Order: sequence, then C-alpha cells, then structure tokens
Amino acid sequence: MQDYRLPGVPGNRTYLICGCGSVGYLILEELKKEGGRLLCMDNNPERVQELREQKIEAFLRDMLDADMLHGIADFNVAFVVSDSHDANSVAMRTIREKYPRVHVVARAVDPISEKDLIQEGADLVLYPQQVVASAAIDHLQKFQKHHLSKQLFDIISSWTGTLGIVTHTNPDPDAISSAMALAAISKKANPQLETHILYDGIIGHQENRTLVNLLDIKMEKVRPETLAECSHLALVDSKGPGINNGLLPTTPVDIIIDHHYEPQAGSVVRVPFVDVRQSAGACATILTEYLIELEIEPDQMVATALLYGIRADTKQFRRNVTPRDLEYSAFLLKYSDEDLLEKIMSPQYAHETIDIIGDAINNRKTKNGYLFSNVGYVRNRDALPQAADLLINLEGISTALVYGITDDAIIMSGRNRDLRLNLGNVMSEAFSDLGDAGGHATMAAASIPLHVFSSVREKKGLLEMVIEPILQNFYRLVGLLEDETGEV
Repeated sequence: MQDYRLPGVPGNRTYLICGCGSVGYLILEELKKEGGRLLCMDNNPERVQELREQKIEAFLRDMLDADMLHGIADFNVAFVVSDSHDANSVAMRTIREKYPRVHVVARAVDPISEKDLIQEGADLVLYPQQVVASAAIDHLQKFQKHHLSKQLFDIISSWTGTLGIVTHTNPDPDAISSAMALAAISKKANPQLETHILYDGIIGHQENRTLVNLLDIKMEKVRPETLAECSHLALVDSKGPGINNGLLPTTPVDIIIDHHYEPQAGSVVRVPFVDVRQSAGACATILTEYLIELEIEPDQMVATALLYGIRADTKQFRRNVTPRDLEYSAFLLKYSDEDLLEKIMSPQYAHETIDIIGDAINNRKTKNGYLFSNVGYVRNRDALPQAADLLINLEGISTALVYGITDDAIIMSGRNRDLRLNLGNVMSEAFSDLGDAGGHATMAAASIPLHVFSSVREKKGLLEMVIEPILQNFYRLVGLLEDETGEV
C-alpha cells in the first residue's frame, strides 16, 4: 500500500473530486487553474458523461461502495463533497484506509456532520452555508474599508483653505502619528490645502517628546486665533469637540477618527465623515488602513511614527491588540527607520517623572486587590499612566488607580487585570457626570475639571479634601463599600 504526501508544486498534484454536484463542479473549475491532473467520481451517469465530454477523467461510482477507488489512479488531494452525509462519511473512511496521509477536504451538510467528519480524519471540513456567510462578511469589510478611504479622500479633495488636525489633550504617540498620517493623506488628496496639527495641554511623556523632536513634527497649540484660520477641522484619537481636545463643544468639525468610543447619540449627526472603531487597537491602525487602501506610500517619518503609535497604544502588542494591528505593523515596518524607532523607545526620564512614580509607590494604599495612590500636585500628567503601569505589576494587585491634581483638573489613570471588571465602563459610570472618563477594559482615565476651585492655590490640600467624595462612586461600583466602615 502506497502512502502519498503533498508535492511542493501545485501543478504536479493529482486531485480526486468525490461527488460532482454543484459544489464539486465549482471546485473542479477552480482546480483547472492549478494545472494538475483532475479525477472525478459521481453516481449520476448523466453528470459523468458531461464531464467526459469536457475531457475530464470521470468515473461512475457509488461513494457508499467500499470498492469505489478500484481502477482510479493514485492522488494527492481528495475533495469529498457530495450532498449526502452518509456518502461523505463512508468515502472518508475508504480513502483514509488506503491513503492515510493524503490530504482530504470534506463537505459537511450541517454543523453536526462537520464534527463527525473531523473525528473521521478530514484535514479540512467545509460547511457551505458558513463559507458563504464568511465570504459575504469578508467582502463587506473589504468594501467598507475601500469606501471609507475613498470617501475621506474625496471630501478632502473638495476643500479649499486650511485643515486643522486636532489631537486629544496631552497627545500620545497614537494621536500624534494619526495626525501625521491624515496630513499626508491631505497632501496627496489636495496639495493646495494647507494643513496644521493642533494640540491642547502638554507633550510631557519623555517618549512623546522624543518622538516629536526626533521626527521634527510641527505641532501648534490650540488657540482661538489658530482655529479662526482653519476652514476645516478634523479630530483624531478623540470622540468629539469639547471632549478632551481643547475645542468648545459647539465647535463644528468635519472629520472624526477614533478607536476608543462609540459616538454618543446625536453628537456627530452633522459631521460629514465619522469613523469610530472600537475593534482597532490603535487609531494609527485605522490611518494605516487608509494609506494602504488609497495606495499612498508613507514616507519614513510617517511610517516610523505610525508603527510606534500602534506599538505604544497596544503596549508592545500585549494589550487590546487585533490581527489588523499586527498586519498593518508589518506593512509599516518596511518603510520605517529602525534606528529612529529605537531612540524613541529609549528616551531619558525627566526628574519630575521619577519623582511622581516615587510618590505613587510611597503613597499607595491597597484593599481587596485594588490599589489607590495619591501623587498630589503634578505638572507632567503623563507620568500618571507610567506609574499605573508599574503599580499594576505588584503582587496581589488586580486594579491600580493613580490620581493627582493639576492647575485645572483632578486627573486619574487606571490599569486593570481583573477579567470580571471592565475598567473603562466603571470609570465612565463613576466620573462622567463630573468630567471626561472612559477607556478600555484594561486601561482607563478620567479628568475632572476644578471649575470653582481653580483659584485655590494649595492644590495638594484641595485634592485631599475632595478626592474621597469623588471616589465613592468608584468604590460602590467595584464593591469596596460592602464593609461597614467603607474605608479603603
């Protein structure tokens, strides 16, 4: 008894199709393109005759017959695809007994038969209804990607004047690189359109500063006079005007591209272009998709920034990462500068960052796996997420919340390992009534404006006075008020 493996060249293979109904015939037509030898069997004399008239080696055989392979040449791949489960099952066993190593693709007529055929040794089982559904969804997704990209390109092409691309407050690499990519798309779509990248807050994280400095990224502060010069506005990595971006809530915008939040009902009705995808690990992933769909080759600076943006927002592909993040990172890799990327990822730490991380460690309090740390007054708010990233790794800690106060807001950064808890939802429910809050299941943030307390000079004392009432909602939502004292 001979045993066959798949040869390396498809054109050298011999294929056997068992059951040449509608599915089998379609497979036959596709295999003709491969150039190998084709063998077919069917229990319908008329179908066998039709195949022979097409110069196909066809055999009149009953797949329920244990002797069905008699007189048929050796083959490398078998397709067992009749519309009868019993016939497919028997044919599977017959083939496996004679050719244990031949590659077999089988057709299931329902989900139950799919499992049976796998148990009987099929290398691949096709359930046509599922294949059709998957193909339809795949086609739809490809259509949507192309449609969105072309719509964005066409909208920008029709504009005149100046486009202001606004990042979220205290922009991170994801927001910065997304703005760079949108500027590159704008330049390709409309060379006459002037483009400015705008931000509010500070660029405080040492890696963010290094990114901007090394790549020589031109960024301007959001100011009334700057906005007055812009005939069009786009938001990247931000869910709407006035929400953590330095714009007034009533500011009209033309583009919103984000990956953190679903648009709030009625909030983006008048925005011509909106693309918000929680399925993407980074906003930079969405912008990279636009570049690919529009066949725009990114320059070295844009590619390096986007690659770092995806890596940073997915925490080096360890958090909220999707297959698309990995696929597009591979695309960007060939255009990026490895030396620049290494320098961005290995910056020097500012003294204040180290001081804040030290305060977070020294001031930590824990209860039932939750860690809370008050770092007091801060100028560099980007140090808070770095402190949270460190403290979540402490033994026995499932959730870490680091908070501090700036001149105009109480800020919080949280990290979570508890699979039962969606930290973004909890932060949103606990603090959205007071300010801006939300995020992912494993990472979230909140910013609560001081308003009436803005003139108070002793910010640290103010934080200690108001923080406990503010945190009560959080304690309640995570179950930390169950004991009688309510202490943490």
